[in-house]
Amino acid sequence: MQLYYITDSAQLKGRSLEESIHRAITARVDWIQIREKDLPVRALLSLTQTAVEQASRETAGRTRVVVNDRLDVALAANASGVHLGTRSMPAAAVRHVVPPEFMVGVSCHSLDEALAAAAAGANYILLGPVFETPSKAQYGPPLGIAKLAEVTQGVRIPVFALGGITVERASICLANGAAGIAGIRVFQDCENLEKLVRQLRSVGSTNS
Repeated sequence: MQLYYITDSAQLKGRSLEESIHRAITARVDWIQIREKDLPVRALLSLTQTAVEQASRETAGRTRVVVNDRLDVALAANASGVHLGTRSMPAAAVRHVVPPEFMVGVSCHSLDEALAAAAAGANYILLGPVFETPSKAQYGPPLGIAKLAEVTQGVRIPVFALGGITVERASICLANGAAGIAGIRVFQDCENLEKLVRQLRSVGSTNS
């Protein structure tokens, strides 16, 4: 069970973005995607550098920090990788200019997109929305568990279930091949993130 936190400062309640990221590192979330599209590039670079340094110091690099879309910022901040959306650089183009250990993630909404991402050298896929969620309403109806299973069976790289994820839904995602779960609100809205992480790890142990 891998846990993938996606930041969204617009949805934060009662804490700063920096605090939210540090809280996720302290709780030992596996991945943090810094997805702050409206942040000026210098501020984004500073935020990412701080997160990378904290993850290295407090988790020995176990928590990977990736940057949404901005390959330049990810490389300058020595982040673990970049995450690509539908309007980002093609994964194949990124793979040609980054070191082998640099992680390339891709957002996908179908098996065809997932197959193309895998063929282009992506290391993992975020598939969504699996369940209904307000933040992914523009992508249409949720894909559902059957589509998640189809994609996880169709590609050989890890697939993270994204969209409307809860502790209760994590189990069925894992049972249908997901390598882990990804989300914004599931991590940002909870009062006790360390407790949530323990609960999700417990789900992962049960399904292993």
